[in-house]
Amino acid sequence: MARNLTEISREVNRQVGLLVSRKGDVLFVIVGDHRGIVIPDLARHRFASTRLKGLRLIHTHLNSEPLSRDDLTDLALLRLDLVCAVETDAKGLPGKVHAAHLIPENPEGRYWLLLEPRSAAELELNFLDFIQALEEELAGKQKTRKVDATERAILVRVETSALHDSRASLDELEELAASAGVQVFDRVVQRRDREDPRFLMGRGRLSDLVIKALQMGANLLIFDHELSAAQVRSITDFTEIRVIDRTQLILDIFAQRAHSREGKIQVELAQLKYLLPRLMTKNTAMSRLTGGIGGRGPGETKLEINRRRVRDRILHLERQLEGIRKGRNQRRVGRERTGLPVVSIVGYTNAGKSTLLNALTKSNVFTEDRLFATLDPKSSRLRFPRDREAVITDTVGFIRDLPRDLFAAFRATLEELHEADMLLHVIDIGNPDFENHIAAVEKILAELQIHDKPTLRVFNKEDLFADKELLARLCARFQAVAISALRPETLFPLLEKMEALISERRRWNHHPGPHPSHVDSRLSS
Repeated sequence: MARNLTEISREVNRQVGLLVSRKGDVLFVIVGDHRGIVIPDLARHRFASTRLKGLRLIHTHLNSEPLSRDDLTDLALLRLDLVCAVETDAKGLPGKVHAAHLIPENPEGRYWLLLEPRSAAELELNFLDFIQALEEELAGKQKTRKVDATERAILVRVETSALHDSRASLDELEELAASAGVQVFDRVVQRRDREDPRFLMGRGRLSDLVIKALQMGANLLIFDHELSAAQVRSITDFTEIRVIDRTQLILDIFAQRAHSREGKIQVELAQLKYLLPRLMTKNTAMSRLTGGIGGRGPGETKLEINRRRVRDRILHLERQLEGIRKGRNQRRVGRERTGLPVVSIVGYTNAGKSTLLNALTKSNVFTEDRLFATLDPKSSRLRFPRDREAVITDTVGFIRDLPRDLFAAFRATLEELHEADMLLHVIDIGNPDFENHIAAVEKILAELQIHDKPTLRVFNKEDLFADKELLARLCARFQAVAISALRPETLFPLLEKMEALISERRRWNHHPGPHPSHVDSRLSS
């Protein structure tokens, strides 16, 4: 075979290649130019992100050169069993054979092994035994990870700003992945002057990512960005691995957690608005996204519905939300007649809002140490120490760069905040990124035009904060009260400040003066 390939290659002065199956069948004959060959579409052949393709590439090199970067890239991206180049001399006779194959995960971080060049006559490799042993070793390395999740992801971020803390951003993305039931295998950050418009990251780094996914057994790439439909298609076609972005991950969490009729409508509306621009064409990139993360809820049949039906469904859901909004307005009027003040709990996701609601009202709202553990709002009656009562409402947690479609869909729920007499802004003081969390929440409140609402900042989880002197300085700086929602004895100062702020709000409503937009120095002292 080597002799036939080199003779033909020298005669036409072009590289010639074969793709051979494990049975020894020649599936493709490829004729290139004098510099290289182009591999045909192999989408129909044995697709599995954690396995090799089942094909080996044998081709000629006209200038006695070793394997090129393109050869090794094809080996990686196509997950070929083996790639080899046969030197072709001036008479068309075969020289040395240069070969390489992928290898399992290793401490050196290598992706492939270059075999010692030999003449075709000296090759003694039993290919079937070799490839079986290689796949068994790959699988064995993957099994050393104790994985229960069907979704096994690598997190990806492209950083263009030297000032941005990519570690904190990926920490949050990993928490989101855990909330969605995804096991994270690795995190990859590439620093670039600017994002690649097609692939976001460089092709070389994306190639390395494919091999890393194969070595680890990862079957999902999660980008800490909002990808365009074209970028999802390009990256998926390039890597043959399912790709989702941060927005799609958050939408999937909401689809899992929504239980009320209103919550399900809001999530479906957000998913459909996200989906609509991605229904331009039916293509292989989108077809690989139909299962698992990103495919729950209304997404199950998203490739079968056309854009017109999606728009009709969006209009139908918006009408349903309008009806729910009218019903909420009626309940709000009924509350106002009772004269009970309304307190709304806001804060970053997983700050402890539901736990605080349970502690203050002896309720039993579901809580869990995960992002977006509770989604549907819950209201309860709160009795202050002086026998005054109020209605206290828990709201969905906020997050930085809240997806636009999700924000629009939940605007009806968040509009409840307009009617609140005061806001309790719950902050996880144990989180090192708490200042950015405060900024993210206040940005959303500003977008809702309720940033001037009387607000009391609450530093939760103070029992986990070791430096009490620093905590006291932070409380003074942010005009906050420190509590632990799990320790009832810490809540009395909070209740006193809440009651004082509500009384001041009510006095202001009857005798308008300067608006008490935040807890003043008298209350925080």
